[in-house]
Amino acid sequence: MKIVALLIVVLALQTPSALGQTSQPSNSSQSALETGVVIPKVVCSDQPEQSYALYLPKHYAPDRRWPIVYVFDPGARGRVPVEIMKDAAERSGFIVAGSNNSRNGPWKLESEAAQAMMKDVQTRLAIESRSSYFAGFSGGARVSATIAQLCQCAAGVLLSGAGFRPSSPPSREANFPVFSAVGTYDFNFPEMARLDAKLESLGYAHFLRQFDGPHQWAPSAVMDEAFAWFRLLAMKEGREPRDYSFVAAQERLADQRALALETSGDLYSAWKEYRRAVNTFAGLTDSTSLKTRAQALESNKAVREGPKREEGEFDEQQRLTQEISNGMAALALNPTNRDDVRFELEQQIVALHSRSIHEKREDKLRVVKRALADVFANAIETGEARLEAGDVSLAREYFQLTCDANPDSAWALGDLALAKARDGDRKGAMEALRHAREKTKDPVTFSEWLEEEPGFAKFRDSAEFRTLLLPIEKPQGRGNE
Repeated sequence: MKIVALLIVVLALQTPSALGQTSQPSNSSQSALETGVVIPKVVCSDQPEQSYALYLPKHYAPDRRWPIVYVFDPGARGRVPVEIMKDAAERSGFIVAGSNNSRNGPWKLESEAAQAMMKDVQTRLAIESRSSYFAGFSGGARVSATIAQLCQCAAGVLLSGAGFRPSSPPSREANFPVFSAVGTYDFNFPEMARLDAKLESLGYAHFLRQFDGPHQWAPSAVMDEAFAWFRLLAMKEGREPRDYSFVAAQERLADQRALALETSGDLYSAWKEYRRAVNTFAGLTDSTSLKTRAQALESNKAVREGPKREEGEFDEQQRLTQEISNGMAALALNPTNRDDVRFELEQQIVALHSRSIHEKREDKLRVVKRALADVFANAIETGEARLEAGDVSLAREYFQLTCDANPDSAWALGDLALAKARDGDRKGAMEALRHAREKTKDPVTFSEWLEEEPGFAKFRDSAEFRTLLLPIEKPQGRGNE
């Protein structure tokens, strides 16, 4: 089945657009689409069960071809990344389309969503085929990288919070530019740092941007930088005319970022920033000053020891999570001492959470937060897999562990409520839902989920449940945790 799904995507991408010819909208598909705003749902003409969010720049017109970014969110929330990217897309002149169907799960589902979105977009809009980009967050990042490997049509890929599928690592045979972004407290930080080094060894054009935050979509400022980087590469390759004022402005920004790090005393990060800038602007402008600063920092002790310190942090993260991960794996086997295993896990996770609150040193805090986020992701993914398999009792236990790791997560509380509802624990489900409602940063989406989730069908007529759908005065998500 997996081979068939791979073929589906490959064949879908072998359109005239993917093969280097221009995609022009057919007369029958040119229904008016508003420009300059995010359209939350464009239904695919041939497959009405598939849809995508869309942003067209204000000056979009079909009389010329436009670059496009196809976007994949791990939770089928096409609008979320399109909203984050819209300002960068407007400034750089990109179309952005985000699938409302692609989500973490079977590759067949993901590939079919990609196929439907790309086919519909190429039918409706004037696309510059040589400037097709793919972007994704977490599991969606892995979808983007896989599609780029298969189609060999990607002008570039934006990977946020995750890299390539472990089963399909980067290779010299399928080479494309990769802009990566990862939060300081993201549990996948080690993966992204090591991927960046691997891409350099393979000769990829590559860029890694670190931002303050956990495992989440990169913020809009990073999207600005990513789209600008794609444009700079397009100018190098002759796919876009060279705009020397734009190049100069981007070089100034790069220099400012590196200088700010150098001034702050973070010399290792400054050195990496100068090196990234040198690689980016090589062939576009005289980057001698950037190269000189990078070379001057190379002999500094903090820079020489930087890689060793960083790997030490990665090893410590693994040490902090290893015993908990082993315990979670043991719990899944339903051992005879299941209660003891669960209790020990709870104690370890609560202790790690406490450390994340009280740790004062930033270098140690980021390791603890990454480890805690790793535990959260492990527990919630395992819990959702057990719930899907019908093992409701065990799913409840994993979701409780996610709440121990992050008591403020509306996502974890919502999953716990669903498991309790399916297990016949009405009181426990309602209590978890009340807590989830208090924690949500996206009350509209949370209410929609309550209305649509089949697991809560038997609750919907109760006044207690209906109160959960009332507006929340102060927005506080089952959103982007």
